[in-house]
Amino acid sequence: MIVDFSIFILFLSIFVSSANAKATLSISPKNLNRSGDSVVIKWSHVDSPSDLDWLGIYSPPDSPHDHFIGYKFLNASPTWQSGSGAISLPLTNLRSNYTFRIFRWTQSEINPKHKDHDQNPLPGTKHLLSESEQVGFGSAGVGRPEQIHLAFEDKVNRMQVTFVAGDGEERFVRYGEGKDALANSAAARGIRYEREHMCNAPANSTIGWRDPGWIFHTVMKNLNGGVRYFYQVGSDSKGWSEIHSFIARDIYSEETIAFMFGDMGCATPYNTFIRTQDESISTVKWILRDIEALGDKPALVSHIGDISYARGYSWVWDEFFAQIEPIASRVPYHVCIGNHEYDFPTQPWKPDWGTYGNDGGGECGVPYSLKFNMPGNSSEPTGTKAPPTRNLYYSYDMGSVHFLYISTETNFLKGGSQHEFIKRDLESVNREKTPFVVVQGHRPMYTTSNEVRDAMIRQKMVEHLEPLFVENNVTLALWGHVHRYERFCPISNNTCGKQWRGSPVHLVIGMGGQDWQPIWQPRPNHPGLPIFPQPEQSMYRTGEFGYTRLVANKEKLTVSFVGNHDGEVHDTVEMLASGEVISGSKEDSVKTVPVSATLVGKPESNVLWYVKGAGLMIMGVLLGFVIGFFTRGKKGSASDNRWIPVKNEET
Repeated sequence: MIVDFSIFILFLSIFVSSANAKATLSISPKNLNRSGDSVVIKWSHVDSPSDLDWLGIYSPPDSPHDHFIGYKFLNASPTWQSGSGAISLPLTNLRSNYTFRIFRWTQSEINPKHKDHDQNPLPGTKHLLSESEQVGFGSAGVGRPEQIHLAFEDKVNRMQVTFVAGDGEERFVRYGEGKDALANSAAARGIRYEREHMCNAPANSTIGWRDPGWIFHTVMKNLNGGVRYFYQVGSDSKGWSEIHSFIARDIYSEETIAFMFGDMGCATPYNTFIRTQDESISTVKWILRDIEALGDKPALVSHIGDISYARGYSWVWDEFFAQIEPIASRVPYHVCIGNHEYDFPTQPWKPDWGTYGNDGGGECGVPYSLKFNMPGNSSEPTGTKAPPTRNLYYSYDMGSVHFLYISTETNFLKGGSQHEFIKRDLESVNREKTPFVVVQGHRPMYTTSNEVRDAMIRQKMVEHLEPLFVENNVTLALWGHVHRYERFCPISNNTCGKQWRGSPVHLVIGMGGQDWQPIWQPRPNHPGLPIFPQPEQSMYRTGEFGYTRLVANKEKLTVSFVGNHDGEVHDTVEMLASGEVISGSKEDSVKTVPVSATLVGKPESNVLWYVKGAGLMIMGVLLGFVIGFFTRGKKGSASDNRWIPVKNEET
């Protein structure tokens, strides 16, 4: 009887101990090597688990509870209902340690006024259950160079390289024609921006601001055209990056290869205050595939506005550059400014007919201006403590194409410095050397979406910019902002022409990743449905994500739309140096062609791209409708309707 009572006491003590057990949180490993490495976060003894229990991600570790980087609900683990579970989370090096905290959040504590960008309530921090130890990137994590990306320089035999480190100690680039022959060296200049440079919240608030580290920039000089160079950045005292390589621009080459898109953003492995772009993963994946298929052919990437969608949350820029480094460290990554890099309430140029708001989240162009280094020296004052906004308009030649980038966020009207630059640049193009001219900007001059807020901006672009394009025989105009792909006929003054000389072909290519999609302009008798068939000037359009690939020589420029769902070509237009636009009509339907067939093997001109016939045209229209209507938006969207109108603050 005494033995039985002892057993009872033992079981009772175990039960009481279990009932009073405090939730525990552990991490492994505690030191990571570089961005993208994963930490495993384990928890146990979470009493009466709820599907609202959540894990907060913090950097720096002493951040207040409501200043998390991001969060994950514990129900992401298959064993969460037992009170125990684990999540594996890749981390980006923010030059500061991380820590993790578990909170209990109840239905009664949901605050309908405390919401994220998608109008979902942000989790509450009233009941802390447990906090982990710190995890970091070791002693080398602060000094290790990361976020490496290239860009052309004004001189053809040079290449710029930019990267980030945690301190301002001197760094270098060393480079050469072999991995074991990095005999050339150049010092890198380190700069940084501060919280007081930001224009308003959240960029200058305690929630949005994080130390951006030091941004280093240098130039590799005296490069031999068409040669593969190997390089690494860093220093002996702070450590060196991995060895990367690129193909130097060749002044004598007639071939041009470019991968082009707008509005991509980046993905994060956690929820945060703003929407992130899961589709950007596929865009980067397919472009990387194409670059690897090129072998020793040079190429470039062109990202025409709405770059990271950080909107004032500093760490999203780090996530973006970590995501693009595999391609941006191999080929030049060129950008132009969009509304989500710049727009702020007190911006210097804000005409009453425009729709320039606070889309930049208080950044007022500062991260964009310092984290990128484009050719040229264009800049405009911000009118605040912030440094001047850079990388606004510039141009360069590659092969048979002259590329011109413009800013739709700053003054583009006649009489302004940008308009004068565009005029001089287009008039000075040597058409013997570069028979094709490609202009790129963020907000479109032509679109058939129902995004009405920019109607006056489009009208002003037609009035002030289109005459320059027409008079100087611009071949192709590429635009973002509308998160779809659309190809127009050769067009000027809203009228289709017969060739690109005098009527540039316009493409909207804002389908790189942002999934807040505008609907197409509705038919008067069917206001809730997209237009099918399209208006006369719209040759092809789709709601699918992807990017465009440009391939040109002296005789022909070809632009193909590659869809993210399969990595295949779904639309193509060819423009001859004579001015003829081969596939720019609705009667032509394009077969799906593997991208590899055009990048390697037979030349593009030997590939049969087009099959005429009314039957295929109808099938293409129906397929476009089905894809556009049924493709799902971002998971967790508040609406099941694919054709989502544009929010007032979002385009």
